[in-house]
Amino acid sequence: MPYRLNRRRSYTHRFKLFAQHPFAVPVLTVLSLLVITGVLVTVFYRPSNTINPNVVVISHDGKSQTVSSKEPTVGSLLSKLDLTLNEGDVVEPALTTKIQQDDFRVNIYRAVPVAIFDGAHKDYTFSAATTPRSVARQAGVALYPEDEVTTQPVTDFVANGNIGQELVIERSTPVNMMLYGAPVSTRTRATTVQALLAEKNIKLKPQDIVTPSVDTPITPAIQVAVVRNGIVTRTILEDIPTPVQIVTDNSLSYGVSAVRQQGTPGKRAVTYEINTQNGAEVSRVAIQTTITQQPVTQITVQGTNLSGIKGDMALAGIAPGDYTAADYIISHESGWCPTKAQGQYGSCPPYAGSVPSTGGYGLCQSTPGSKMSTAGADWATNPVTQLRWCSDYATRRYGGWQGAYSHWLSYHNW
Repeated sequence: MPYRLNRRRSYTHRFKLFAQHPFAVPVLTVLSLLVITGVLVTVFYRPSNTINPNVVVISHDGKSQTVSSKEPTVGSLLSKLDLTLNEGDVVEPALTTKIQQDDFRVNIYRAVPVAIFDGAHKDYTFSAATTPRSVARQAGVALYPEDEVTTQPVTDFVANGNIGQELVIERSTPVNMMLYGAPVSTRTRATTVQALLAEKNIKLKPQDIVTPSVDTPITPAIQVAVVRNGIVTRTILEDIPTPVQIVTDNSLSYGVSAVRQQGTPGKRAVTYEINTQNGAEVSRVAIQTTITQQPVTQITVQGTNLSGIKGDMALAGIAPGDYTAADYIISHESGWCPTKAQGQYGSCPPYAGSVPSTGGYGLCQSTPGSKMSTAGADWATNPVTQLRWCSDYATRRYGGWQGAYSHWLSYHNW
């Protein structure tokens, strides 16, 4: 007890000495204010969500639903709305697509029953895919590029036990070829060797020998040889790039894309006739090009709906405080049309495939339009790329969008 009493007296003595210090009162005051401020922040501060909601239009089940949401992706929005996706349903754009603009469009296609006829095998699935190959892919059916896949509506649903679509697969036949001394594996739907040669674009010369005979029926794993005696040949396998087909859809937002059919690259065998001198190759000439594996076209849909294009200002890095100024200028310059050339009036025209070399073009009527190439290779059609260039132009010439806006009000141009 005496020890505790002495320690308390020591603390009291130290406090009295501190209180007599000339800076004691200011220090205590500051510390008290810091404590009070910390308590108030802890009690009353609530972090605010600074993400502005986007208007999203969802088409599903024969109706259109408009919602305002801060959800970052298509998938999270559909989950929050309890919009159930069933087996085979298709969503465009993909569930992982980010929602970054107003009037964003989402389409949900509901699956229908599909009967799959694969030779003697019959199966059933549900699918909303829009191409036969996409239906097969969605059902997990492996296809070769040379297989033929078609769909047709059911004509006798009582007999077939199905009320949706029929998917018919006609399988190709594997063939082993010896093409001028080089082994080549391929597949075909030809029925004879002669039809196979025509399908593969193999053009025979008088000195060429084909075995077996050209009228031989094609059977699985048949061996077909094409030989040209008396010359030196070399066959090289090359890749064929995946062809891409672009289709447009006005039910999707401009700048949004989705893959409706996955594509695959192909293979071709190029046979060269080799000219040698003293045992060394001096030249070569291609004598045959044979497609050993057909490429499959990738079908990509691109949205063309411009109603939400103003949301691209955020994607282009324009500050929210400049939205009004940028909107005013672009509305008066092009009416928010990225493909409008100077002198064009009315609705927004589709991209013509080229841009006039003179006059204004694009959202902010760059003169000429090719100036915008500094912002990106897709400057002729991409509104985000155009807006980036416009923003840079406003900064370089007027110090920013507000200065450009003031100039426009005075001179009706910029």
